[in-house]
Amino acid sequence: MSPAMPAFPRVHRIVFLCVENSCRSQMAEAFARRHGGPRVDVYSAGSRPASQINAKAVEVMGERGFSLAQHQPKALADVPDMEFDVAVTMGCGDDCPALRARRREDWNIPDPKDMPLEEFRKVRDSIDAKVQELLARLNA
Repeated sequence: MSPAMPAFPRVHRIVFLCVENSCRSQMAEAFARRHGGPRVDVYSAGSRPASQINAKAVEVMGERGFSLAQHQPKALADVPDMEFDVAVTMGCGDDCPALRARRREDWNIPDPKDMPLEEFRKVRDSIDAKVQELLARLNA
């Protein structure tokens, strides 16, 4: 009798979507990559991508050890054409793009781009908590 093969965790495909892909979805992607490691294949995109990552997003993520300085907002065309396990919209309603996904979630997170830095940090922390909750559900 041969020994049982070790069970490898399934890789979950996740995409975070918003309008500009310059704040919320970029932060969610970064948190998912760090917290999910090799268990996730994660992307983010926007329906109308901005020309650059929001400077406040770069700053507040830097406070947590993430470097978004070299990141660029991405359009839907930049995301692989596949079915995702989960597509998460970031509170942008009908302006959020739609991609094929087994499950959809709308986190209804306010756009922090014009918020003072302290409020921006609260949005960042909310996104971090939601990403960790999502990953826990996927891996349960």
